[in-house]
Amino acid sequence: MAEQMALNLDAHPIYMATARIWDEEFRQRVIRHQQNRGPQWTNIEEEKQLSRHNCSGRVVLVDCVTLWCTNFFFDLNANVEQALAAAREEFDRFTAQQATFLFVTNEIGSGGVSTDEIQRKFTDLQGWMNQYIASRADEVYLMVSGLPLRIK
Repeated sequence: MAEQMALNLDAHPIYMATARIWDEEFRQRVIRHQQNRGPQWTNIEEEKQLSRHNCSGRVVLVDCVTLWCTNFFFDLNANVEQALAAAREEFDRFTAQQATFLFVTNEIGSGGVSTDEIQRKFTDLQGWMNQYIASRADEVYLMVSGLPLRIK
């Protein structure tokens, strides 16, 4: 849905991919995703510093906030407060540009509480970052079984 929204807004949007390549299986996933995007996309691979890229006047699809937050989380030794502050600061720098932004994220806090401390910490980080982004967004959709539910 996000890709189609971006293409409806601009014939040549930017695809800002935030994945870090953790292993060979994940590398193959990334390659498949890259191949599935057509030539109309400007592809940028950026693990954390989105604001390094000038996107003024463009439509930018950021995929995804979950992987982006993972990069902050692990680089800051699972310190939720530091990771959240760093992600918020970078989000604010990036979105200060005059551009149209579409952020894809995951809602990982809808299930049960994990028995793993690291997972609980990351779930908190992800939930707080999702709230932060949603509070600044003009529109928010929750995808359930491939169906968009408008939240805001």
